[in-house]
Amino acid sequence: MGKETADRIQTSFLNAAESRLTIWLAKRQPAWVTSDMLTYLGLVAAIFYAFFCWMANFDVNYYWWSSLALVVNWYGDSLDGNLARVRQLQRPKYGFFIDHSVDALTTCLFCMGLGLGPLMQLSISLFIMGGYLCLSIYTYLSTIILGQFKLTYAKMGPTEMRLLIIAVCILFIYNPWSDVQVNMWGTDWSVYDFAGATVAALLFIIYIVSMIKDLRELAKIDPAKPYRKKN
Repeated sequence: MGKETADRIQTSFLNAAESRLTIWLAKRQPAWVTSDMLTYLGLVAAIFYAFFCWMANFDVNYYWWSSLALVVNWYGDSLDGNLARVRQLQRPKYGFFIDHSVDALTTCLFCMGLGLGPLMQLSISLFIMGGYLCLSIYTYLSTIILGQFKLTYAKMGPTEMRLLIIAVCILFIYNPWSDVQVNMWGTDWSVYDFAGATVAALLFIIYIVSMIKDLRELAKIDPAKPYRKKN
């Protein structure tokens, strides 16, 4: 990739406050803390998140631990790049590669965690994962071709998604609506299943609409050439 010159498009609800907080935290990290350490801390926290979601099958209070793991994941994922920038130790190509390679694993763990616990069906959480990964691929293509690194869609970024997952997990602990079931195609769907399916559908819609919009722009920049048969 190596698109260190790409414009970072960050328009999430919490972007301004989060930027100030992460820079403040980055300036106060001990000297022995490195960007790579924070990146891997975020990945390990995502693994624990998925594990605690699975443990919630036995006791829903494990969702408190999964929520804490998401906070630790945010800490590692949000500070790794800022730490390098604050210390002026950027490694644009290496950093871009490791950060987003780990992000792909983290996304899978986030979505699988939703389905491994009692919150929703695994098939629906994998549907969410498919939509999110399609948007991720679109983001990387935009970075390479258009020079635009889009970090948010519909004012929602990774931090907002983490907070949404935490809110849903806590809501489930106190059991509102979790007993409401609707039979669809021979399977009982909960309120959380419907919510998950809606989120997944929205992710695919955003992906398709964004792709069509950019295709139209690219068709103007790189128009089709008439074929001329060589004699």
